Amino acid sequence: MDIRILPSNIANMIAAGEVVQRPASVVKELMENAVDAGSSQISVIIKDSGRTLIQVIDNGCGMSPDQAVLAFERHATSKISTAEDLEGITTFGFRGEALASIAAVAEVSLKTRRECDELGCQVDFADSCHQGTVETATPVGSNFQVRNLFYNVPARRKFLKSDSVEFKHIVTEFQHVALTCPGISFKLVHNDREICVLKAVPSLKFRIQDIVGASIASEIVDISINTSVVNISGFIGRPDKARKSLGNQLFFVNGRFFRSPYLHKAVMKAYEDIIPDGTTPSYFIYLETDPHSVDVNIHPTKAEVKFEDDSLIFQTLYACVREALGRNSFGGAIDFDISSAQQMPSLGQNFEEYKRLTEPSPAPSDYNPFENDGFPNEAMPFSGQSGDKAGFSSGEPFRPYSSYIDRSQDYSALFDDSPSRTPAPGGNFVISGKYIATNSRTGIMVIHSRRAMERILYDRFISTSAESDSLSQAVLFPVQVRVGVENLAIFQENENLLKGFGFDIAAFGSDTVVVNAVPAGFPLEESKVEAMVGDLLLLLQDAHFNLSTVLISETAGKFALLGASSYDGPKSQAEAASLVESLLSSSNPEYTSSGRRIMYIINSSELDSKF
Repeated sequence: MDIRILPSNIANMIAAGEVVQRPASVVKELMENAVDAGSSQISVIIKDSGRTLIQVIDNGCGMSPDQAVLAFERHATSKISTAEDLEGITTFGFRGEALASIAAVAEVSLKTRRECDELGCQVDFADSCHQGTVETATPVGSNFQVRNLFYNVPARRKFLKSDSVEFKHIVTEFQHVALTCPGISFKLVHNDREICVLKAVPSLKFRIQDIVGASIASEIVDISINTSVVNISGFIGRPDKARKSLGNQLFFVNGRFFRSPYLHKAVMKAYEDIIPDGTTPSYFIYLETDPHSVDVNIHPTKAEVKFEDDSLIFQTLYACVREALGRNSFGGAIDFDISSAQQMPSLGQNFEEYKRLTEPSPAPSDYNPFENDGFPNEAMPFSGQSGDKAGFSSGEPFRPYSSYIDRSQDYSALFDDSPSRTPAPGGNFVISGKYIATNSRTGIMVIHSRRAMERILYDRFISTSAESDSLSQAVLFPVQVRVGVENLAIFQENENLLKGFGFDIAAFGSDTVVVNAVPAGFPLEESKVEAMVGDLLLLLQDAHFNLSTVLISETAGKFALLGASSYDGPKSQAEAASLVESLLSSSNPEYTSSGRRIMYIINSSELDSKF
């Protein structure tokens, strides 16, 4: 076995894999460097979702020609100089790996000038090699152009996702940096189209509104707490605005975005028993702590941090969120200040004014509430004269219950031992708006209405995909749903797939879609259509599927589950009968496409055991 030292360019390419995972990684590193340079304006220009060009322009301090070349050397940094500096990091880029890693897997050109210089310089790098430096006229600041990412690592380039997915990651990183710097102007341009323009604003709330949308102002409440260990501020979502789809769950510490499943549990624990299962609230939580008590150098992309006392941060965050929920009357906060609470009136000498105006008449002495289970029958009829004592105010003589029954209807058919599984007319009972009970050959058949709808929609999707003739139903008024600039491209990329299943969803502006029609059987209420778009986005993001890569049955099963999840059950016996008829004529009325039971038959022996 021969052991050798790798050439520096190959070693740099391997090391770059930890820092530069996709185009969004380049955007993140260059934007963070621009912030560290004291910029007040940062522009990000993208072409082909970063495959062709990533350009970041800032008006920061700039660099001299020598510094510009030195910046591309591995571990070259202006942020730290001693080992002690690592314990108190307050800047984004400090390890000196970003530019060296980018130059190892792309062609990089840097134009930069300091305010004290009349001319700037242009530095070119490719394959970790310095190609040359020339003087050039350029504004104060830095202008990085990264072209042909992974041109010399074709395997990495091949494993990049679709343009919509890669662009979504770019927008996400762009927003993470923008959400920490409200005083900086940002602009994002993709394929010569302005995607996001953010002006400098006085507070984080305005920046959140600019990124997420003005409607977020009515959906969040502020949180704030100051302790000797950590200061927590930011905003959390109202419980009634919690969504199934993940998004806008963001943590920042000392101006740096980070992920923390552990602290996410603290937030969710505070919302316990306040939001429905399976939903997640939005939150924008900013932590300020002593830099010496947090380690930001535990992850290659600095996406995770380590606190000196995680459990104390957890408890403080939980208490902060819980207090904010209680203060806004969303949760069970305990308020011991009862000085302003309304008191119940004390009944003293004015007791008479609280008495009832009339008192109930006593029941007749011969009245037995347990006789005949308390119900009138033909053997013991009530007359209009005794009705007052029995609780009936009508002057009309009482008629036996049996006289109200329509003799023309054959109710005995409900309990016939029919040889067919098809229910008799009028033989469907809706239970709790969720189940349908009907007769069967051996007993009573109970059907789960939502799962029945899932099976019906699944069969309908399968048939329409085979016939290329989808069944759609138009919404009464087109529904606009803001999905964000990062998600709009995903809907556009899957437009043909959605149309094939009966969705008519079109782009509207740079961050909104308009729903004109949904598949037959889907709910049409505006609120449910909005929720459906969020769930649909989860499906499209989850698999990034299209008809050429995923089986039709898998896609149909996911869409059927999506449609059935918003079904509230039959509103009438006629609707129940139609649902049962459609189910029994389906390909498999007993199970959904995912294998869950739809119906259960209670046979006569089980009924006998109950009596």
